[in-house]
Amino acid sequence: MTEHADGETHDPPPPRTGSRLRDEEPVEERFQRLYAAHFDAMLGYALRRVEVSEDAADVVAETFLVAWRRIADVPAEPRTRLWLYGVARRTLDNHRRGGSRRVALGDRLRHQLSVVVPDHATAVTEHLAAADALSRLAARDREVLELAAWEGLEPREIAEVLGTSAVAVRTRLSRSRRRLRELTPDTTTDLVPGEPR
Repeated sequence: MTEHADGETHDPPPPRTGSRLRDEEPVEERFQRLYAAHFDAMLGYALRRVEVSEDAADVVAETFLVAWRRIADVPAEPRTRLWLYGVARRTLDNHRRGGSRRVALGDRLRHQLSVVVPDHATAVTEHLAAADALSRLAARDREVLELAAWEGLEPREIAEVLGTSAVAVRTRLSRSRRRLRELTPDTTTDLVPGEPR
């Protein structure tokens, strides 16, 4: 973002069609590869964090719009996904603050969403206790658990997404798992994969 004389900040213009990045890969090809490789992960991330599934399309669209505009700043694999999670996280924060904001790219994604995502009513029923317990956790506790369990991130990767240290993440994960177990004492389901009950 750049600040202009009028005091407003504006995103940099999108890369020109046909331009190339430092490594000589055409911009369009890099973006198409990035989109294909990370769309499912970003959609899953957003779906698990919004109340209305259509809102996930807006979050994903905005995440990839930022990636397109800042394609030269997107780190190489394996850090690409973590960078996208960071963008998606900030986009979700903006979405929650400005609930009525929507972008035109979301329309196309909404159509794809209705075709791609099946109805998981049975799975939802089975996980009501977990969802209820998660909703009762503090936002910070819930966030580290979601990144670990839903996105499959390691503490060092979570630390990069959250902009903190891996030590702090391990502490938050341990505390969050303990609190979740306290909220679901009668549940035998493994609410957080990799953690014994």
